[in-house]
Amino acid sequence: MKNSKTRTLCEAAMLIALAQILSYIKLYEFPNGGSVDCAMVPIILFAVRHGCGWGAGVGFVYGFLQYFAGNGFAIDWTTIICDYFLAYTLLGFGAGLLPRKSWSVYAGTVIGGVLRFLAHYVIGAVVWGKWMPDTFFGMTMTSPWFYSLLYNGSYMLPDILICLVIFALLYKPLKKYFTAADLQG
Repeated sequence: MKNSKTRTLCEAAMLIALAQILSYIKLYEFPNGGSVDCAMVPIILFAVRHGCGWGAGVGFVYGFLQYFAGNGFAIDWTTIICDYFLAYTLLGFGAGLLPRKSWSVYAGTVIGGVLRFLAHYVIGAVVWGKWMPDTFFGMTMTSPWFYSLLYNGSYMLPDILICLVIFALLYKPLKKYFTAADLQG
């Protein structure tokens, strides 16, 4: 079956919905919005299957939903744009950059996760750093860049690792979906 736009849009809608549902199942939630969950899995899977353009679009839509339907937390328009729209657009874009190979889902997870982290990291230091606490994780905070690294790294690293573990566990039964073999011919 040829890969049609209708099929791609339907798959995008289903995986965005799944990501939104998974975002409500939090393993841990920080103050001001950071959380550990497995909501990145459907976004990454879609991006790996359909490429960086479609992946960026799905990431953008998911970021929109996260802010407006997921009780997003922001202090001004820059945090809305960077922590939601830009961060998730970069996740989808980065995850879809590589060709559809057996290792793409793992490399895409790392690339997309790192790009998402960088968006959170920069806005965290530049904007959120103004509200940096005196201590975080028992350490005295003197630099907004270090605070942002600790804060955003403490949920992004587990998120990336959770995605890698889930993909490793599901790889064998779902290999044709991870490599987009079901979309060929």
